[in-house]
Amino acid sequence: MAKTVADVPRDPTEFVNSTGRGGRGDAGGRREGDAGGGRGFDPITVIGVSMGAAIALRIALRKLLPVRRALFVRPSFTDTPLPQNLRSFPVIGQLLSDVGGLEGVERFRESGLYADVRAASPLGASGLLAQFRYPLAVERAVRLVEVPRNRAFGSAAELAALDLPTAVVGARRDPVHPLEIAEQWSAGLGAPLTRLPARDDGVPAQLAELRAATRSWLASSDW
Repeated sequence: MAKTVADVPRDPTEFVNSTGRGGRGDAGGRREGDAGGGRGFDPITVIGVSMGAAIALRIALRKLLPVRRALFVRPSFTDTPLPQNLRSFPVIGQLLSDVGGLEGVERFRESGLYADVRAASPLGASGLLAQFRYPLAVERAVRLVEVPRNRAFGSAAELAALDLPTAVVGARRDPVHPLEIAEQWSAGLGAPLTRLPARDDGVPAQLAELRAATRSWLASSDW
């Protein structure tokens, strides 16, 4: 059985720690031809959540590690820099830089971006507000501004070229990780898609379905 690397970072603020860069470009950090390729590693399973799905995809596409199979959970990045679902993060980052966390969170609460997310998912809106309270939020604000400008992949053709077992998991009523993006990944990869219930309908229920889907896929793709 392949070894598993689980829970590739989910928070956009963790992107630089994972890839060594925070500027614009493609999620994943290294370019083709850089050191890597997985020499000396056993084949692995990668599971990436949110931004981690983009990082896991780049690892597989660029063969930075010998990926045997990959599961992408609630992807949030696409082939377009700064997609609509991630536009709150640069605003939060700029507010943190300009006025700090206390005033920034109040200004953000008054924004249309916050109102739109809260209308779809109160839990999703709470997650955005949490960005103002994280340790070193002000010092790390530039990451919120720059990371969403990265792309997960360049085109549908690039997705289709990934020749290994994959699966995608999306969730209903998740404005930061829209189900439509999971559907885009699933179609491009030719991968099965699991649709989870919304977190706002019960986090335990969503987690239970995610665990079940993960176990089922791991078992069905174990060859």
